[in-house]
Amino acid sequence: MALKTDKNLKVYYSTKEVAQMFDVNESLLRYWETVFPSIRPKTVGNGVRQYSKKNIEEIRVVYNLVKVRGFKLDAAAEMLKRNRSGADKTAEIIERLTNVSSELTMLKRQLEGLT
Repeated sequence: MALKTDKNLKVYYSTKEVAQMFDVNESLLRYWETVFPSIRPKTVGNGVRQYSKKNIEEIRVVYNLVKVRGFKLDAAAEMLKRNRSGADKTAEIIERLTNVSSELTMLKRQLEGLT
């Protein structure tokens, strides 16, 4: 059996890796765990947290509500209770728009290099 080197096959991520994904402090992630019960990473020996892709998706939604849209933590928690699917869809749309914007910026730079 061949060794699978695809990075997408990673099952768990460390607190440091997740914090880098969202450009936040590790302590902020730990605090969000206390406010949002949906963020519960697996803990192994010595309390080391291991975040699954589902946990990262939950963090993405919370990040969108708190950091991007400016919700207070209580308001974000209430929003998740009342309209979870709306919050999920909004986070997904914003992520897609951010990716499109990045791609357009890259294309613009490439076109400017041709002239």
